[in-house]
Amino acid sequence: MASLLTNTSAMTALQTLQSTNKNLATTQNRIATGERVSTASDNAAYWSIATGMKAQGSALSAVKDSLGFGAAVVDTAYTGLEEGIKLAEQIMAKYVARQQGGVDTAAIDAEITELKAQMTSIATSSDFQGQNLLSTAGTALTVVNGYTAAGGVTTITVAKYDLEAAGTGITDAATAQTALTAMRGAAATMGASKARIDSQIDFTGKRMDAIDRGVGVLVDADMNAESARLSALQTQQQLGIQALSIANQNSQSILSLFR
Repeated sequence: MASLLTNTSAMTALQTLQSTNKNLATTQNRIATGERVSTASDNAAYWSIATGMKAQGSALSAVKDSLGFGAAVVDTAYTGLEEGIKLAEQIMAKYVARQQGGVDTAAIDAEITELKAQMTSIATSSDFQGQNLLSTAGTALTVVNGYTAAGGVTTITVAKYDLEAAGTGITDAATAQTALTAMRGAAATMGASKARIDSQIDFTGKRMDAIDRGVGVLVDADMNAESARLSALQTQQQLGIQALSIANQNSQSILSLFR
């Protein structure tokens, strides 16, 4: 039945065109954003998971920055401590040489004083952005080394070693030997902390990469597929417009019956 009031063909063609336009807008959005899930309305479950993973990735980025800062502080202290050990060895050698009869003890004492002053200078200047693990005024360093959604923030503590006081406390060969033993122990501890921090930096970077890959699997659009879909939908859109135009011409054919 032909009707002027109800054009079924036009209604069907319009619904098809509207559906095509909606799919085309979705595809264009995916191409523009590079994501097939960019809002909760696209896929609530995947969007929620991806948002949580992105938040964890941001937290791990802050952890990596903290580890980098901690590594720099510990590396600075370790370098200073190595130099301090060399100076302590020289001081001990001077005290031993001082026991030899006939030597100029005043000259040796002057050298020892300068070596101690150099050790103090190294201790106070082994500073990185206000953090110093070798001076008397310094404090232990707390480094954020991890984060999990369940467990929260984890930290490690790097102990200080008072190189400044150690140098001042050397008064003879025996105290120099004692200081050397303590300094080597502190250097070994700092070296272990440095290795742990470096390893954690590497691991954190890999975790961040894994999270990025996981988020990508959930929300990233397949650009090859979207490109093919865009071409198909553009063709469907053009055909839909033509179909609607043809359906609308049916009303004109009805008018010809009354001529």
